[in-house]
Amino acid sequence: MKLPALLGAAALALASLATPAAAQAPAPAPAAARGATPIFDAVRQRDHIRCGVSQGTPGFSVPDSQGNWRGFDIDFCRALAAAVLGDPNKVRFQPYSAQQRFTALQSGEIDVLARNTTFTFQRDIQLGLEFAAILYYDGAGFLARRQPGLTTSRGLDGATVCVQTGTTNELIVADYARANNIRLQPLVMQNLEEILQALFSGRCDAMNWDRAALAGTRMRAPNPNDFVLLPEVLSKEPYSPVVAQGDQRWLEIVRWVGFALIEAEENGVTSANVDRMLTSQDPQIQRLLGVSGGFGQMLGLDNRWVFNAIKAVGNWNEVFERNLAPLGIDRGINRLWSQGGTLYAPAFR
Repeated sequence: MKLPALLGAAALALASLATPAAAQAPAPAPAAARGATPIFDAVRQRDHIRCGVSQGTPGFSVPDSQGNWRGFDIDFCRALAAAVLGDPNKVRFQPYSAQQRFTALQSGEIDVLARNTTFTFQRDIQLGLEFAAILYYDGAGFLARRQPGLTTSRGLDGATVCVQTGTTNELIVADYARANNIRLQPLVMQNLEEILQALFSGRCDAMNWDRAALAGTRMRAPNPNDFVLLPEVLSKEPYSPVVAQGDQRWLEIVRWVGFALIEAEENGVTSANVDRMLTSQDPQIQRLLGVSGGFGQMLGLDNRWVFNAIKAVGNWNEVFERNLAPLGIDRGINRLWSQGGTLYAPAFR
């Protein structure tokens, strides 16, 4: 075979191997073709979301004097309802104790658990549930009755410590006492209000809980100055909404609504300017708000799903400022990654 013919054959062979990347990678499956969606279908048919919350965690989920729920987790569920159903009021809040919450989700009593719930190895592996996205980073600590000379948690040697059953705090107290060679006597109770009364009445010397919730608990005391939040952060407590397994689309919706609140803050989109931002020429903002990209359609939602969520509750910082900042809580590690914190959303592209 002559040289030109050989070169032509080689070129054809190479062309057959060098298939364009777009042809090699299959196109994403449409939302309707991605398996069963029993939770998502039930939510749409019922026309409201059943959101499991705490029985009263300051800053996260607390009913006010009129019975209206307020808090960080409450606003997340309202954002989810706005994204999925177009109305932040299409959500029913169902309170559970720490011990009841996972059973309620496993049994199908609720569609999503948004209850300041820590993402841990054992919960992720053993419970048959899915943690959607870390939306708040906290750590356990001690709220103690103020005493002369008590400045650190090591000074609690011999103290009685209230903890709630069904939480990670039982193990945290035991680990801290063992690691620091001190004696702590846990008083374990299920009902949160009973624990608070025990703390405020002096039945407990201290309470172990996550620090954001303890800051709110201190403000509920008859005399907040009688209590001090000790400085040590004893654990990692990353909070995530949780869903049951078996509905991948519902997991993705819950996950990306959470990420959308973070992404909106990073791009300067707020409840006050979100209407004006619809005309932004920034490609990231256009994709986020559904002007381009068709991301809502990929999830089986209206393309204005994020617009509806932000319009209803604002971005992540607005939710924080409304619910947690009034308790005297600093954002700390919950600052955006671009500001030296850990708050980070995957790319909307």
